[in-house]
Amino acid sequence: MHSENSLAAIELSEAEKTYGVGASNVRALRGVSAVFTKGSFTTIMGPSGSGKSTFLQCAAGLERLTSGSVSIMGQEISKLSEEELTLLRRSRIGFIFQAFNLVPSLTAAQNIELILRLGGKPRSKDLIQEALDQVGLKERARHLPSQLSGGQQQRVAIARALASQPEVLFADEPTGALDSITSKEVMKLIRELVDTKKQTVVMVTHDPNVAAYADKVLLLADGTLRGILEAPSSEVIAQRMASLEA
Repeated sequence: MHSENSLAAIELSEAEKTYGVGASNVRALRGVSAVFTKGSFTTIMGPSGSGKSTFLQCAAGLERLTSGSVSIMGQEISKLSEEELTLLRRSRIGFIFQAFNLVPSLTAAQNIELILRLGGKPRSKDLIQEALDQVGLKERARHLPSQLSGGQQQRVAIARALASQPEVLFADEPTGALDSITSKEVMKLIRELVDTKKQTVVMVTHDPNVAAYADKVLLLADGTLRGILEAPSSEVIAQRMASLEA
């Protein structure tokens, strides 16, 4: 018998994360449960200090939960050693951040090759070219980051994440450093990856226009899940965010 969870790329159950001890501790996550199905695009939103970045880091295995569980493709990650966790992140997870984190002295193609090498993945020229093709930068393989615009650098960062063929792509404010026109291009690209490649994407953003590209928006406040919006418009998201901040 297949439950919905056999289709789960990521599953959090009663996730708790506490920083510090005693009276000065901070409960960043308070018993949050969520399922991200394969091939879905979910954004995580909430006021500043709501726990959204902590949620993303715990879901991606960058931080360990205080209690509760996280499963990635059916594998419970709290039982893994640091080494196993690193291998899992390198082989099954892709990351895109607000800062593009490209190595300035390496070309676009070499930046992608570096990640493949670290992950112990095959580094064929075809694979690297295909990743650049996917993000519309076929002609820019030999360019250094300084020869690329901000939007192009972020697309190289996406290509780098895609080259390792991750099962889940985590994005933390991926359009945070971009202007609105460039953000739109990057978001259309991410949406296309979900629609055509069935890529699973989990993204933190504070921008309702960016969040509206997702299938679903999870709303967090004070470390708890306050609601799920299905295929919402940016107006609906902005209204809900305003009421959470109030």
